[in-house]
Amino acid sequence: MLRLIKTGDWLVLLAGMIITAWLFAALWQGHAANKAVVRSGGKVVAELSLSENRSYLAHGPLGTSRIEIRNRRARVAEDPSPRQYCVKQGWLSQAGEAALCLPNQVSLELTGAKKLYDSLSY
Repeated sequence: MLRLIKTGDWLVLLAGMIITAWLFAALWQGHAANKAVVRSGGKVVAELSLSENRSYLAHGPLGTSRIEIRNRRARVAEDPSPRQYCVKQGWLSQAGEAALCLPNQVSLELTGAKKLYDSLSY
């Protein structure tokens, strides 16, 4: 089988792999976030800079969610929701990432200089 592949075929295959790797690095990398947007009940309640370490308490129908910002990353540290999905989301660091505490109607989203689109909003 390898005898049927000529030198030109190998060059085309190598060029295709190089172009694919370059496109992946250029187009799929996340952009740095510069602020965290906290919503409660669908309304923006805070826009927090990621440049300073702090905690923020967001109030929802089930209770209080604690948002933590450390080292230019943000997370939902505590939430009264039963399954704790937004807490399990962990640290967010790239623009466009979000943690949603749906039962408590609190969300955390990171934004940056560039607006990223996903397959749902495209």
